[in-house]
Amino acid sequence: MKNKNEDGVHNEFRSQEENKIVTERKEKLKEIQEAYGISYPNQHKPTGRAKRIIDKYSSLERNELETQKVRISLAGRIILRRNQGKTTFCVLKDSTEKIQLYLNKEVLGEEKYAYQKLIDLGDVVFCSGTIFKTMRGELTVNCDEVKILAKALQPFPEKFHGLQDPDLRYRNRHIDLAVNTEVKNIFLKRSSIINKIREYMNSDGFLEVETPMLHPIPGGATAKPFITKHNSLDQKMYLRVAPELYLKRLIIGGFEKVYELNRSFRNEGISVRHNPEFTMLEFYAAYQDYNWCMNFTESLLKDVCKNIVGEKELVWDDHRVDISKPFERLSFENAIYKYFPNLKDANLRSKKEMTDILKRYELTETIDLDSSSSEMLMVHLFESLVEEKIVQPTFIMDHPTEISPLARSSEKNPSVSERFELYIGGKEIANGFSELNDPQEQARRMRAQAMKKDAGDDEAMYFDEEYIRALEFAMPPAAGCGIGIDRLTMFLTNSHSIREVILFPALKRK
Repeated sequence: MKNKNEDGVHNEFRSQEENKIVTERKEKLKEIQEAYGISYPNQHKPTGRAKRIIDKYSSLERNELETQKVRISLAGRIILRRNQGKTTFCVLKDSTEKIQLYLNKEVLGEEKYAYQKLIDLGDVVFCSGTIFKTMRGELTVNCDEVKILAKALQPFPEKFHGLQDPDLRYRNRHIDLAVNTEVKNIFLKRSSIINKIREYMNSDGFLEVETPMLHPIPGGATAKPFITKHNSLDQKMYLRVAPELYLKRLIIGGFEKVYELNRSFRNEGISVRHNPEFTMLEFYAAYQDYNWCMNFTESLLKDVCKNIVGEKELVWDDHRVDISKPFERLSFENAIYKYFPNLKDANLRSKKEMTDILKRYELTETIDLDSSSSEMLMVHLFESLVEEKIVQPTFIMDHPTEISPLARSSEKNPSVSERFELYIGGKEIANGFSELNDPQEQARRMRAQAMKKDAGDDEAMYFDEEYIRALEFAMPPAAGCGIGIDRLTMFLTNSHSIREVILFPALKRK
């Protein structure tokens, strides 16, 4: 089968060349096995890491290093190799940094120097020796021992800079991480973001919990679920679309502050913003409302940005996003008026006017104008035109109750809910609201959702009788929020595809 190069062009010669390299490397592995008995040794333990060694000794002069004769041992991947007569220079890269190795025939001896010729780019090796500086001042390890721990039978991209095609990178993340330092740094930052969130939540008295990922009834969001079967129970099960309904059961049970860093699954489209498997922070607090929730969410995100990025302004595309200022708060209508001032005199609650507006902007193909309410038409306009324009952190508030089946309605205006979405860089980052704790009203809304599902809406909610029964044991007033970790990481790393911040994104199998 022919391979493709990184431009997607079939290249038979390259395939033959790679096969030749693999054959040569397998021969070297066989030679190691026959000469030394063990081809994948596991008794060599490094005592140092490249970055620590560089930080500690790079400031010393050459004569100081010669006097101290500092011995170290390292392990990592060989990413560069060049021969100069009886000397070979290599660059070793471990999990922290790169450092140069000096392999000299007089230092190693005849047998060990012959052995090091079996090393190829990509091999994982162990080495030990003393540190010195070259004439150019580069910190280097003068090796008196070197051992191949794991041989790379497949060739890595040329000079470790050849893997650029996104699809190849996502399908070969192990290579991507090994050769692209900037990619590895994204995931180091992602880990730091999660750790800082956990630290902030714990310090504020929240209890971290774990709730089921297999649900008998999918709930907590309007989304299409993945379906599976539990053989022992002999029943259909669903991968969770959100942990919300289980977390609110804990509020009923007496925990006043809970959160979960959860994996959720939605059987929907894949795009630069959507992956069917994703990570969220979801938290709930009793005796609070959505105003408190917005304040807490803003404070949390500012703390994360301050500690992870260390700057008040972040770069997103060509924009400077100021995270230090108070986040703006706008209703649906006011957001539309702000970004489309030519509509300031329009009555967005009028179905006729909304229909005319959607026709004017050619936004009628994906929505049924006859069956949709004026509120639904307004939401469609917002999502189609306004959402992507919201660059600075902004809470969009007071969503139509019709699209917020789990949120508490406003006491002043029951047609809107006490709900918000936070947008940054044109993307929804968070979604929260005052929780609906009236079991009769919740049952009514779930029945309405079930009717939509029966009518063919795959994303409508199921009727969850057990959750309604739980609400009948009295849930205190509460507020909750979900924050998308993947999208937050996109923003904090200036990444423009969700696949850049997920280690193994969903891909169509080849």
